[in-house]
Amino acid sequence: MCTAIANYCGGFYFGRTLDYHAPMGEEVVIIPRNFPILLHRELKLDSHYAIVGAALVKQDYPLLFDGMNEKGLCMAGLNFAGNAAYFPAEKGKINLAQFEFMPYILGKCAFAEEAVSAIKNINITPERFSADMPPAPLHWLIADKTRAVTVEFVSEGVKIYENAAGVLTNNPPFPVQMTNLANYMNLSAALPRNNFSGRLNLKPCGMGFGAIGLPGDMSPQSRFVRAAFLNCNSAGVVNEAEGVSRFFDLLGCVSVPYGCCAAEGGGFESTHYASCCSASGGIYYYKPRGALKVCCADLFAEELSSARLVRRSASSIAAACGCAERLNARE
Repeated sequence: MCTAIANYCGGFYFGRTLDYHAPMGEEVVIIPRNFPILLHRELKLDSHYAIVGAALVKQDYPLLFDGMNEKGLCMAGLNFAGNAAYFPAEKGKINLAQFEFMPYILGKCAFAEEAVSAIKNINITPERFSADMPPAPLHWLIADKTRAVTVEFVSEGVKIYENAAGVLTNNPPFPVQMTNLANYMNLSAALPRNNFSGRLNLKPCGMGFGAIGLPGDMSPQSRFVRAAFLNCNSAGVVNEAEGVSRFFDLLGCVSVPYGCCAAEGGGFESTHYASCCSASGGIYYYKPRGALKVCCADLFAEELSSARLVRRSASSIAAACGCAERLNARE
C-alpha cells in the first residue's frame, strides 16, 4: 500500500507515502555522479546524474523507493502484486533487474520524454538482489515539470500510460483506476446545486458538500480516487514553503494511521514515511512516522562529483539543513 502524487499547482512537487506492515529501514541517500551503479547484465553506470531519495541500503547498494535526479526527473515505485510480470533476459533489449530500474532511469534520463523512450527498450528480469530479497512486484510513477506517466511491466509486456491525474496507488492496473474515476464525476470543490427537486428549498448546512461521496477508506481504489480529486483541485501556491506544506497536506489525506488497516500476515499496514521532491531547488523533503517536523536534504549542497554514497538519518538531515526549520516557520 502506497500513494504517489505529481502536483503541478503553482510549481512541480512530487512525492509519496510508503505504507507497509513492518519497518523498512529506509535512509535518505544522495547518489553522486560518480558513484558506481552496478548492473547485472549491462555495463555499470560509472557516471550518471546525481540522485537524492529514500532507499534501503544493502551491501552499499541503494535500493531506491523513490527519488529525484539533478535535472528534476522524479520517480517512485509502488506495490503491484499479482499484476507485475518480469521476464528472462531478451536479446536486443536493455535487461535490468527490478531494483536496477529506478537508478538506471534517474541516472540516465533528464526528462520524462527521455525516460519513456528508454523504457520502450527495457526488459525487467526476475533476478533477486540477494537470497532473502526476491524482486518486488512494482509499477512506477515518473514525472518531470511538464509530464507524468505510469509504467507497468505486465504479462503482455511494458505499458506506458499518460497520467493526467498525477497519482498512482496499487492494484488494479492503471487503466482500470482511471476508468473508475468516471464514477465520481459528480464530485466538486464547489457548493452543490439543488438537483434533487425544484419544489424543495434545499441548502447545504456547511462547507464541503460538493465532495459528498468521495471515498475515505484505505483501499488502493479509494486512495486513487481521493488523491486524484484532491490533487486536481488543489490551489496554486506562491512559494516553496507553501507548496511543500500543501503537498504534505495532500499526502496526509491518503496516509494510513497505525491500527486501522490489518495486514494479511498479522500486524497493521501503516504509513512509514512521506516524501516531497522540490525539483526547482533539488531538495528532498522527508517526514518519517512519528516526526512532528519535516526534514530535508539538499542535493546541490553535496559534492556531486564524488564517488561515495551519502547516507543520512532523519536526525542528521535536520541538523545539517535549515530547510525544515524554514518550512515549519512558513517563511
